Amino acid sequence: MNIKMDDFFKPLKLASQPTSKDYKEAELYCNAADAFARTAHQCIYIIDYYKKGFLYVSENPLFLCGQSAKSVLNSGYDFYATHVPADELNMLLEINEAGFKFYNKIPVYEKLKYSISFDFHLIHPNKQLVLINHKLTPLVLDKQHNIWLALCVVTHSTSKTAGNIIIFKQGTSKRFEYDPATKEWAEQKKIKLSAPEKEILTLSIQGYTMDEIAVKLKIVTATVKFHKKNIFRKLRVKNITQAISFAKSYNIFE
Repeated sequence: MNIKMDDFFKPLKLASQPTSKDYKEAELYCNAADAFARTAHQCIYIIDYYKKGFLYVSENPLFLCGQSAKSVLNSGYDFYATHVPADELNMLLEINEAGFKFYNKIPVYEKLKYSISFDFHLIHPNKQLVLINHKLTPLVLDKQHNIWLALCVVTHSTSKTAGNIIIFKQGTSKRFEYDPATKEWAEQKKIKLSAPEKEILTLSIQGYTMDEIAVKLKIVTATVKFHKKNIFRKLRVKNITQAISFAKSYNIFE
């Protein structure tokens, strides 16, 4: 399939071109994103659907693939064509179409509450493939309530393969997973951790060892180990590093 970058914008219904005043106000979002990226060491960029490109790209190297932030900013969606494997570029186009189809059914007053998450590879220098998790959420809507700006956050993926396409609704347990085979979204049960499991995971995020967690919670180390095994099973990960990353990526504590 020969993909053109304009194909990513076909599902959009854009009819209210932002004014120079709107773009002046958008600088505030870029400045806020830049401040957050610097202080939290996060990889962030902002998509401008009207200009069919990027409005802001952070300096974090995970997304840049050896390029400068300015170069990626200027490349816009052509960046994907160069740095995403061809088969996964097709997947991104499918995710884009399915995501907007889902989004267009959301009531206007809830449009800013949803985020989409998925995994794909980036081709780094020396042809190294790095699997990333990519989250996108609407940042600013136009006058017709279409997405004008979207905020994207890129992290290392905790999964082994590309895909894993999920839509979340902020402040709720709603979680919808996309099945490429059926081309349908299905609501999934939210992963629930017990109170002790949440405590242990929280302390692990803070850097405590199993023995230190046992002392802090006044339990034996074997009990900590038991709860960790349950955490790994529920999150479908192999170690505490992956569990911490998963918890941060998928709002386990909400």
